[in-house]
Amino acid sequence: MSGLTIWTYDWVPDGPRGFVRDLRLRWACEEAGLGYTVRTVAFKDRETNHLEQQPFGQIPFLGDGDLEIFESGAGLLHLARKSDKLMPRDPAGEADVLQWTIAALNSIEMVSVPWWFLKISGDKDNALAGWMGKRLDQLEKVLGEREWLAAGRFTVADLLMADVLRVPDVRAFGNRPASEAYVTRVTDRPAFKKARADQIDHFAAADRRRPA
Repeated sequence: MSGLTIWTYDWVPDGPRGFVRDLRLRWACEEAGLGYTVRTVAFKDRETNHLEQQPFGQIPFLGDGDLEIFESGAGLLHLARKSDKLMPRDPAGEADVLQWTIAALNSIEMVSVPWWFLKISGDKDNALAGWMGKRLDQLEKVLGEREWLAAGRFTVADLLMADVLRVPDVRAFGNRPASEAYVTRVTDRPAFKKARADQIDHFAAADRRRPA
C-alpha cells in the first residue's frame, strides 16, 4: 500500500462534475500506477469544515502516510517525485517539467479562471479577454511545434496544462487547432478516462445517498 489518500467533497452539483480538481490527483495516480483511496469532507459548510487540512477551505488535499499536502499543484509535484512516468529523474528533464507545470498554473490558469468567472457572471465587456487571448495564442505557438510540453514525452506538466485547457469555455475561446489537438490527445489517455469516470461515479453515488 502506498498510503495515498485523495480528499475531495462528499457531493457537488452536476455542473462541476468531471472538473473538480481531485481529478488531477486521481489522474496522476492512475498514470503512475500508484494505489490510492478517496476520502471526503462535507460539501455543506465546506469553507470552514476542514481548515486544518486546507487553510482556504478548498479541495483537493493529499495524504501520504503522516504527510498532508494542500493545493492540487503541490500534490501533483509530490506524486511526480514518486514516479518517473510523471517526471524524469535527470536534472534537465525535471527542470523542464517543473517550469511547464508552474506555467500551467501561473501563466495560463491564473488568467483563464478569472476570465471564466467574469464570463459566467454575464460581463459583456470582459476586460480580461485580451490578456486571455494573448496567453492562449502564445501557448498555441508552442503546441504547434511539439507533441508534449516537456522532456519529449507525456509528463505531469501535460496532465495539468490539459486540465486547465479542457474547460469548455476555454476550448471555445478562439480557433487554436494545435491546442485543441493537444487537449484531445492528452484526455484520450486511459488514465484520464478512468479518473474522470471514477469521479463522476463518486458524485453519482452521493446523489443516491441524499434525501429525496
